[in-house]
Amino acid sequence: MIKHLRYLIILSLFISACSTTKYVPEGEKLYTGSSVKVIDSAIKKSDAKAISSELNATVRPQPNSSILGLRVKLWFYFKTRARKGFIQKFFSKFGEPPVYISQVDLEKNSSIMQNRLQNESYFQSTVRGDTIGKKKTAKAEFTVNAGPSYTIRNVEFPMAKDNSLDTAVLGTMKETLLKKGEKYNLDIIKSERIRIDARLKEEGFFFFAPEQLIIKVDSTIIDHQVDLTVSIKPTTPERAREIYTIRDIYVYPNYSLRDTSLKLDQASGYRWYKLVDPRKTVRPFIFANTVLLHPNDTYSRTTHNNSLNRFINLGPYQYVKNRFEDVTPDSPKLDVYYFLTPYKKKSLQLELLGRTTSASYTGSQINLNWKNRNAFKAGELLTVTLFASTDVQVGGNNGGFNVYQYGIQPSISWPRIISPFNFKSDNAYIPRTTLTLNYTSVVRSKLYSLNSFSGSFGYSFKGSVHKLNELNLLEITYVKPRNVSQLYLDSINNPNNRNPALKHVIDPQFTWGPSYAYTYDNTTEDYRTNSIFYRGKLSLSNNLYGIISGADTLGGNPKKFLGSTFNQYLKLETEMRFFHKLGLGSKFAARLFAGIGQPYGNSTILPYNQQFFIGGPNSLRGFRARSVGPGSVDASALNGGFIADQSGDIKLEANLEYRAKLFSIVYGALFADAGNVWNAKPHQAGGTFGTNFLKQMAVDAGFGLRFDATVLVLRTDVGFPLLTPYINSSGGRSVPLSFNNAILNIAIGYPF
Repeated sequence: MIKHLRYLIILSLFISACSTTKYVPEGEKLYTGSSVKVIDSAIKKSDAKAISSELNATVRPQPNSSILGLRVKLWFYFKTRARKGFIQKFFSKFGEPPVYISQVDLEKNSSIMQNRLQNESYFQSTVRGDTIGKKKTAKAEFTVNAGPSYTIRNVEFPMAKDNSLDTAVLGTMKETLLKKGEKYNLDIIKSERIRIDARLKEEGFFFFAPEQLIIKVDSTIIDHQVDLTVSIKPTTPERAREIYTIRDIYVYPNYSLRDTSLKLDQASGYRWYKLVDPRKTVRPFIFANTVLLHPNDTYSRTTHNNSLNRFINLGPYQYVKNRFEDVTPDSPKLDVYYFLTPYKKKSLQLELLGRTTSASYTGSQINLNWKNRNAFKAGELLTVTLFASTDVQVGGNNGGFNVYQYGIQPSISWPRIISPFNFKSDNAYIPRTTLTLNYTSVVRSKLYSLNSFSGSFGYSFKGSVHKLNELNLLEITYVKPRNVSQLYLDSINNPNNRNPALKHVIDPQFTWGPSYAYTYDNTTEDYRTNSIFYRGKLSLSNNLYGIISGADTLGGNPKKFLGSTFNQYLKLETEMRFFHKLGLGSKFAARLFAGIGQPYGNSTILPYNQQFFIGGPNSLRGFRARSVGPGSVDASALNGGFIADQSGDIKLEANLEYRAKLFSIVYGALFADAGNVWNAKPHQAGGTFGTNFLKQMAVDAGFGLRFDATVLVLRTDVGFPLLTPYINSSGGRSVPLSFNNAILNIAIGYPF
């Protein structure tokens, strides 16, 4: 009791010390906020609450900020204003000057509220403001008599005439935002004008503007209704009434601000556009997928904007400037000019990176990137990357088995589909063809070293801003061990603790085949309350060749290609992420991942580089990275000098996380994870997927902090294992909730 009393006294002294009202000068009162009261009994309670909340947000100025009733920033201001030197300079930036009730203009705020109500159908509304004061503080109170709301009875559009503009406006009526029976709203009327203008821009009315539309309101109708009439202002200029078509299109692929002449005498025609490129910096066909407008086409804003976006996506160009010129001799015509400012063609970039990996490794990487934009004068991006890295596992049972990698990766990307088939795309995104090659040497000290060769050829194309399609016609991977230590061989051959995962790591891997991935992502749109990310991928390896050759490992008939045994499988991955905003700075996040690989024919298990792993800072955070599974296998019981990465052909994982802003750049999180991996075919006792898979799910929960500096997110998570997929030392699957069992994860970026 005495101990609690001591804490209460300390808290009381702290609150007293943080009091700010004692600094308020005579004749002033500290402004503590406002309230809005709707007194009209005819207004529904839900509407009155919405009106009160909306109007209260318009009151200016806002009161001093507070935390749990303590005006900390104001306290800093008062405490540092009379000080000089370092202390004042340091703490003054945390201060906030006082807001007094005398600064609140009741009449002006009331007028703003009344205007807002009238714009939202309450034409007869009145607002009155007053102050309620105490000894040193005061608040503003506004009383609202909203009156009846006015609803829309009829909406009239101009009649169809010989005049093409009236007819075009009438043609937009079906999609009108002005609905009969809904409340009058000025913002919706403004949006309606913008909507009509956008539609007219698609039909060639290049010089039309929203301001040339007028929507008349007749509020003399009985029963608090209004009639709306959409019409074109009589003062609308003649050229705003004309439908414009395209005459000539000029592209300047090497433009700079020093260029002051159009140089039309140097233009050379290619198909439907003309190039002004005296220095021959590009081949003419480079813009065939970019210039979407054609001569004699009716002007369309969407087509024009898509062209601009494609010029930027083309790759070689840093800036795009566009101009339309009215060249009307006998009929409305436009000439189009595209002025393109290129990047420097070649660049060399050195990158030094700190990183964490999914296996709890931390380390550094150096990349030397050489780029050639417009390598062959048709928008190609040629890239050559040299890289080297070193990774050390923190907190794992690695015993000094660090990982070193080095290699080279050349790639070339074409801004078009290279295919014998005709591929037509006219949206805002350029399809691309990409060829990538890669060589990587992987050295795990004291254990083994591998050579890895890979390559891919395929396409990527966006259906919209949210949808991405990636089709690789061919993906090839060849991995072969270069050196294996005796320590590692002894671990594999240990008769007392056999772990098939150890041998599988160094098995030769030879895969080739196509893959297709589809991604939908609207999470970049911050205004959404709910957003989702979805990615699905299908990968195949040697399916057709394996069938033709009659490959059958189980039947004792494995086949080879170019002297190497190849892998044969079908693999499907799908991932869904869901985000729900709960309030300012807080959200709920969920992820579900399911993947299955089916080896057959020439394979009984997926190649190691195609298998699934689980556990670690981006997965099950209550378990060591890649230490879970397959199935009910206990990796810690397989003592081969270290815990090998556990893998499987099948994976199920679910994650839930609550994220909330604490202060400044610091965010907190509560999370729970569940999942496991399994083999598709029997290789280890308890490791095969079966009907009891739910009983083999590992489960954890925990909390963490995120330091989100926008360009970099540093994350710390503490995960507690709750259920193991195997019978643990306690004789069951449950794990006591204790910090002795906790796993600390330090990583960069959010887990999903």
